Order: sequence, then C-alpha cells, then structure tokens
Amino acid sequence: MPKRVDHGERRAHIADALVRLAAREGLHTVTLRGVAAEAGMSLNLVQYYFATKAELLRATLDHLEAGSHERWAARLRALPRPVTARAYLEAFCAEALPGDGPSRAFQLVWTSYAVLAMTDPELAAQPFVAGPDRLEAQLTEVLSEAHAAGELTAGAEPATEAARLLALTHGLGTSVLVGQRTAERAAAVLGAHLDALFAR
Repeated sequence: MPKRVDHGERRAHIADALVRLAAREGLHTVTLRGVAAEAGMSLNLVQYYFATKAELLRATLDHLEAGSHERWAARLRALPRPVTARAYLEAFCAEALPGDGPSRAFQLVWTSYAVLAMTDPELAAQPFVAGPDRLEAQLTEVLSEAHAAGELTAGAEPATEAARLLALTHGLGTSVLVGQRTAERAAAVLGAHLDALFAR
C-alpha cells in the first residue's frame, strides 16, 4: 500500500528549507530551485505546493509565526496561575527577541521580507503585516485588562503602549541581529520599559 502523503508536513519541510537557506545566504538570494535543493526535493514538487517565490515566502512567514506562538504559549503554560499581565508581556518579549535559533530565524526572515517588500510589488501585495496587526490587538487586550485593574502607570493608554512595545521589540530584535547589542542587553532594555509601564 502506498505511503500516505502528509501535505502539511511537506509544506513545513519546504518552509524550513527556505529558512535555512535564507539564514546562510540571505533571503534576497533565495530561489525555488535553491529551496528545492535544500529540501532534497525536485523543483516540480516544490512548485506543486508553491507556484511562486512570493507564495512560498508568505507561507514561510505563516509557518514561522505559528511556531513562535506555540513557543510563547509554552512559556505561558510554565508560569504560575493566574498569569499576570506583566508576566504575559515578559513571556512575549522573551519569545520576540532573537535569543535562540527559532526566534532568530523568525526575526531574520520577517525583517528581510519587509525590506524586500519595499521594492518588490509582488511581495508588497502579500498581506504580511496581518501577523503584527493580530499581535498588536492581542497586546492591546492584555494591556486594557491591566489598565482596568489599575496596574499601569498613570496616563498609559493600552493601544499606544501595545504599539510601543511591538515597535520596541522589533527594533531591539534588529539590533541583536546586526550585532549592536546582545539578546541579554536587549532583554534588559525591555525589562526597564516594563518596569516603567507597571510602576504603581
């Protein structure tokens, strides 16, 4: 009896091959042929799942985002109950910074994609900011609950603080990628920001 093909597993395998290739050679050099070689597959098989490079890149971002959320959820499950807003945000910051292989891969590919999309209409047409938009809404909800409970510094506005935290993690993540500071130093900066935000 022929082996049943797990199409989701194959898509993930191809996406992981793209990430490895991008980490070594830069996202701008990636081709479907190169990804096929990295994945140990034929070009035709890769194109069966992803007709264009833009389609593959978008799917890879979704794959990386899903992995990041799974790791964040695991961090949250390890925390004492109930999880405070501060602890929730600390878990987010720990996952958002490129401090290990998976989080570094996500930051590297997403940042590279954003830069390429500035000059590539096909990439720009893909809704790649949907992930950050969802994340900002999620952070706003948590901060709104903390605000209602009187946990935030006077004058803090949840939506503004969510946008600020997201921008801060992205900027610090990039500074770690380029070697401006270590992940530990970036985490300390985020910790100082949360100290000020929850100073009651």
